[in-house]
Amino acid sequence: MSSNTIKKILDLPRPAKRVISVGVDFLLLFVAIWAAFALRFESFTWLPNNKQLLVSSATVLITIGAFVKLGLYRAVIRYLSEHAFLAIIIGVAFSSVALIVFGYLFQTLVPRSVPVIYGTFAFLLVAGTRFSVRGVVRRRGEKSKNSVLIVGAGNKGMQLASALAQGVEYRPIGFVSFESGNHRSLIGNLPVYSVEHIERATKELGASRVLLALEDTERVDRKHLMQSLERLSVPVQTVPSMSELVAGQARINDIRDLEIEDLLGRDPVRPDTAIVAESLFQKSVMVTGAGGSIGSELCRQIIRHKPKTLVLFEQSEFSLYAIERELQAINRVEALGVELHPLLGSVVHRRRCEVIMRTFGVQTVYHAAAYKHVPLVEHNVIEGVQNNVFGTAHAAEAAIAAGVERFVLISTDKAVRPTNVMGASKRMAELVLQGLADRQAKTVFSMVRFGNVLGSSGSVVPLFRDQIRDGGPITVTHPDIIRYFMTIPEASQLVLQAGSMGVGGEVFVLDMGEPVKIADLARKMIHLMGLAEKTEDEPNGDIEVVFSGLRPGEKLYEELLIGDNPQGTSHPRIMMAREVSMSPQDLDEALQELLSASQEFNCSRVVEILTAAPTGFTPNEGVSDLVWQSEAQKPSVEIPETDKIRRFPV
Repeated sequence: MSSNTIKKILDLPRPAKRVISVGVDFLLLFVAIWAAFALRFESFTWLPNNKQLLVSSATVLITIGAFVKLGLYRAVIRYLSEHAFLAIIIGVAFSSVALIVFGYLFQTLVPRSVPVIYGTFAFLLVAGTRFSVRGVVRRRGEKSKNSVLIVGAGNKGMQLASALAQGVEYRPIGFVSFESGNHRSLIGNLPVYSVEHIERATKELGASRVLLALEDTERVDRKHLMQSLERLSVPVQTVPSMSELVAGQARINDIRDLEIEDLLGRDPVRPDTAIVAESLFQKSVMVTGAGGSIGSELCRQIIRHKPKTLVLFEQSEFSLYAIERELQAINRVEALGVELHPLLGSVVHRRRCEVIMRTFGVQTVYHAAAYKHVPLVEHNVIEGVQNNVFGTAHAAEAAIAAGVERFVLISTDKAVRPTNVMGASKRMAELVLQGLADRQAKTVFSMVRFGNVLGSSGSVVPLFRDQIRDGGPITVTHPDIIRYFMTIPEASQLVLQAGSMGVGGEVFVLDMGEPVKIADLARKMIHLMGLAEKTEDEPNGDIEVVFSGLRPGEKLYEELLIGDNPQGTSHPRIMMAREVSMSPQDLDEALQELLSASQEFNCSRVVEILTAAPTGFTPNEGVSDLVWQSEAQKPSVEIPETDKIRRFPV
């Protein structure tokens, strides 16, 4: 039968296809009865007499009725399953019994072996034709599907293979298993390979892409796996996590690019959930910067620990609306019963912060509000200092006045020996909290310092991914630039863990392993998307990596500790350090000078003050503030005495 004929039949409306199925079964059942009698009488010229023809007709009609009742004609042949197989068995068994009964009623010769032979022939013909047609239809569709190799032969891998087989886009052709017992075997008629032979499997099976279906609890050497996948010449993608599947946020066949944690090539840090839960359950918690990348993830994790109240403090109206809407959905679906309070405002407004904390009886504050994009803060020095330094100071003072029990600052590795205003302002914010921790004991202040957060606003991973999809080039500032990396959930879990561990003035640091070279990360993404790097040696490659030069305030190497004496904590992957601090008098004077310089819009003086303080700030170039550069040759702005704040109240 030609492909055009098959296509015409497949394009027929459902009622027409059912009529054809009934007609074919009618003919096949008559053939089965004739074959049974002919075989029994050992004569292929056997013809039925009138009574035998009547018995045969009655048997076929009642069998068709049984098939209708069993729903056989409602089953779509393309997706025929074991249920249709069972319906055919039951229908044929009923048909064989009907042949015996009708033979007795019409007093017709029906030898005892005929119903058995008839049942066998009927099953082979009815089932065989259907599954043969299904095979032809599927094979015709399989040719247009992308062949995929599935890494992971557990429940998730099996579910993925089943879902893809039913779909129209991908065709599973094999598994890669981490269990040695599965190697060189067949699962669902698909071959199973070991991780060591994944490159050979890709070539032998002709895989057009590789899909990761790793179990959430499966212990996998991610670094070794990523190295194996990088050598492949096909795209590597993944499927949703089990938590997303259970929550109904995604389907098993929702294929997407590799998760960010996969690119790190290491196992994510797991928090001590018991300690975190104890510090949050039925408490009143406030998150500043709740609409940002870190703040919003903090809110998602906090709400699942069922605090009594969660206060969302954010200056961006849209960001606050988005996170409040998402959290309300989680609250409703999971029946958490958390009181959510979305509040607009800025941390630089001390009285606003204090009133909110008093009103809702806030017990723990997670201070995520900050300007953290290095070049932007470098170009907006005054706003960066106002938000990062004075915003932190105001929020911390408000916490003391409102009787808050714990205050956790989200800091950054750029606060260590900073070369930019953003890092210096965050280090100054740490010094402010250290000073407040030494002056009083009512509120416990602690700081959490971590590296670059993948997937956050400004992260290189989505930027690189977009550049690859646009055909390149990928822009990297310097070939030797390195960074520590972690995921947003990891960063948020660390913050929650530290919030429950602090006793006052500590800086908590995550053991993040080896730093990652940005250029290597870019090349890894190129390879994992099934492309080749374009170089002088490989001019026919797909994507070129271009080095654009360091941006204002950017440095090659980031550090996490100023001192060299980190101490361990109860969590194996979290370290603690007590960095150098300022005396109360020196801190007050520095803040007062910083405030005056900010009010006068004197960016040069701001940089001088930050450099003089024990921040370790060493600017790698002059002041890059855009307004300061434009106004540098003009007279200073006079600030009316009534607008000046004469003393900074720390």
